[in-house]
Amino acid sequence: MATVFVAGSITIKSLDFKVQERLMNIISLGHEVLVGDADGVDSSIQRFLHEQAYSKVTVFCTGDTPRNNVGGWHVHNVTTYHKPGTRAFFTAKDLAMAEAADSGFMIWDTKSTGTLANVFELLSRKKYAWVFIQKDKIFQAVKNAANIEALIAGMTTSARMTADTKIGLIQKLADLQSREQQFALLAERDAAQVETA
Repeated sequence: MATVFVAGSITIKSLDFKVQERLMNIISLGHEVLVGDADGVDSSIQRFLHEQAYSKVTVFCTGDTPRNNVGGWHVHNVTTYHKPGTRAFFTAKDLAMAEAADSGFMIWDTKSTGTLANVFELLSRKKYAWVFIQKDKIFQAVKNAANIEALIAGMTTSARMTADTKIGLIQKLADLQSREQQFALLAERDAAQVETA
């Protein structure tokens, strides 16, 4: 049994059939689901899980009371000192879910910077994400920087510029690439030491 951080773009109000199938797979495997309390994908996921009478759900929220908790599930309140209502205030719960989860399942509109930031947060913790790209109706596994590059290739120039302004997209990608290169060099060094031993 694993713990899956499920999230997505606030602009997506209903779940594609392929997303519903993936959620049914998560349910059949008995995985724990971590979900936020926002409108859009969060509330749609909550409604779907509630319709399936699924109980292994924790709703993460920043502050005392979740904006949405359709199934009356356990609530994990995340404490933050950021000003209520700001991006940093709501991002605190996403960081907590990325930390607590084993992997992520993101439903993305190819614009949402919050969803993209969640993928980066999972990767920075050596965790992977399945991303459902809403406009193309396809899944993409994201396990490394090359996968991220393929993912953002589907963004418009305007959406990329917005993502760079809001979450520092270019720097996040460069940092991820640098970390991967360091790990590769360390692995090569370790392999060389084993061979000479």
